[in-house]
Amino acid sequence: MFAVVDIAGQQIKVSPKERVFVPLLPEKVGSAVTFDRVLLVVDEKNVAIGNPVLKNMSVGAKVLGHLKDEKVIVFKKKKRKGYRLRRGHRQQYTEVEITNIGK
Repeated sequence: MFAVVDIAGQQIKVSPKERVFVPLLPEKVGSAVTFDRVLLVVDEKNVAIGNPVLKNMSVGAKVLGHLKDEKVIVFKKKKRKGYRLRRGHRQQYTEVEITNIGK
C-alpha cells in the first residue's frame, strides 16, 4: 500500500513505516501530524485517484526531527567588471515517519 501526498507543494510517495524528509514543518519533535491533501491511494486491489484530492482520506505521521541539508553555494560574476558575489544556503527539512494511510 502506498499514497501520493501533497506536502508544502511537493508530491511525495509514502508507505506505512517509511521515513521521509519534507520541507520544514512548525510542529515539535515527537508530535503527530496529519496530511489531508492525498492525491492517490493504491492498496492490494484498489486504486483511488483524487480530482484533485481524495475526500475523507488522510495520512498520519510522527515528527522525528528537524535538520539542514548540505550547503549550496551560489556564485555570481560579471567578467571585466570586478563584480563577484558569493552566497550560501542550507535548506531546512523535517524528518517524519508515516504511521498510517486511511480515513
